[in-house]
Amino acid sequence: MTSGLHHITAITRKIQANVDFYLGFLGLRLVKRTGGFEDAAQLHLFYGDATASAGSLVSFLAWEDGAPGRVGHGAPSEISFAIEPSAIGFWLTRALQFGIKASGPSLEFGEPVLRLTDPDGIIVKLVGVSGLILGKPWLAPGISADEAIIGLRGATLLSEHPAHTSGFLIRHGDFAESGSDGAVTRLISGSGQIIDIRDATGFWPAIPGTGMIDHIALRLPDQADVDRQAGRLVAEGHSNINVHDRKYFYSLYVREPAGSLIELASDGPGFDIDEPIDRLGEQLFIPAHFKLAADDITPMLPQFGLPGEPRFIYRDLPFIHRVHEPETADGSTLILLHGTGGNEADLLPLGRKLGPDALLIGLRGRSTEEGVARFFRRFSELTFDQKDIRSEAEALSAFVDDAVPAYGLDTQKLAFVGYSNGANMLAAAMLLHPGMATTAVLLRPMRVLEQTPDVDLSGSRVLIVAGNDDPYGDLALPLAEQLRSAGAEVTHRVIPAGHAIATADIDVAREWLADTAQA
Repeated sequence: MTSGLHHITAITRKIQANVDFYLGFLGLRLVKRTGGFEDAAQLHLFYGDATASAGSLVSFLAWEDGAPGRVGHGAPSEISFAIEPSAIGFWLTRALQFGIKASGPSLEFGEPVLRLTDPDGIIVKLVGVSGLILGKPWLAPGISADEAIIGLRGATLLSEHPAHTSGFLIRHGDFAESGSDGAVTRLISGSGQIIDIRDATGFWPAIPGTGMIDHIALRLPDQADVDRQAGRLVAEGHSNINVHDRKYFYSLYVREPAGSLIELASDGPGFDIDEPIDRLGEQLFIPAHFKLAADDITPMLPQFGLPGEPRFIYRDLPFIHRVHEPETADGSTLILLHGTGGNEADLLPLGRKLGPDALLIGLRGRSTEEGVARFFRRFSELTFDQKDIRSEAEALSAFVDDAVPAYGLDTQKLAFVGYSNGANMLAAAMLLHPGMATTAVLLRPMRVLEQTPDVDLSGSRVLIVAGNDDPYGDLALPLAEQLRSAGAEVTHRVIPAGHAIATADIDVAREWLADTAQA
């Protein structure tokens, strides 16, 4: 009988550390890598057993350097995997060898449990359970068949209304109550998988973010069963139901009465519909409904190395940043600064078009305005915080000074690209810290530094690209004059565009960078 858990989805802040834990330490298999179904620029990885079977799957959305969430009622709090009871000692030893935080073993409902903490702080339990037959365990190096993870044992939900939560899961997930231990009520499915519901009355509510389990997904046989459950939910008065074709399964999302997000997912079609079983997890798939080419998304997704593969080591520098390595490197580097409301990944696709073989480094602005990222504050639309500009320009200069030796950058092949607020920051930093950047592309910039420092920018080359339909386009002229007065060589181009980046920007900037590199 099809029942139990289909998968569990959580959110990670650092995908490399996540891969190292779930693949390298736990020995799960990477069975699928995709862009997010809601946001194609968000990496979504699925880990599971040898055949990516329903009931073995845990998936992670990558919110690189995202704000941490808070565990509380209305959300899951623990993931548990099943192992053979005799393997508990092996996993305790392995945790010590890998430096993984562990506690136990202890007994829960008569089962030996080893509690681990993953790199994001999520509690992962290894539960010794006999006779649980799920899929086919993946045999990773250093882990034998007798020690390998069998599949998902279950999950823990924190609920202010545990009776209502239990009733919902019993009605719609084919679970049954099997006992209680203190504040925890255990539900069990026909497959033997469990959900523990902990009474969290009086506890604080959960806050979404990294280090949080986003939802648990319950197994249903097929699409028809999902649709039937949708009808039952509507009849019960659940109005906020979202039904989706996730390509590898068909599912709906609904909030149980105490607020936890529950997904009801079909077993099929399965994860082998676009990759053979022996090649699962090798390719990146972008959901078709976005109608985007992989080249437009891939540079925005965080890169990672599988266990045993080389991986890029990030350094602790003044700005949150994203590095994207090319398939073939020519030794050049582009440092990219986004516009208002952007992030460190926004300009990476542009950077890849401008420098196909360049190392790309995208920065995230450290100032905020109404909750969105900027590189410096402003008092009004055209009045800027001069103190903040100088402070952040100093931080940007320090970032470059540290990044050059940390990442082995060739300063002779280093160029900068800024858009809007990022371009304004870059221009100000060039004036305040001469020598920091000698090759810069400024898209839709304006003058923001009120006083021109007494500096010499001889040898610096700057491309300014304005849009003829940009309401701020004419404000690029005073910046061009300011940079020229300091000795920079400035090329000022006006293209048929508004304030947004256009195809013409790519053509103009790519040609200018190529000519500059040959000069």
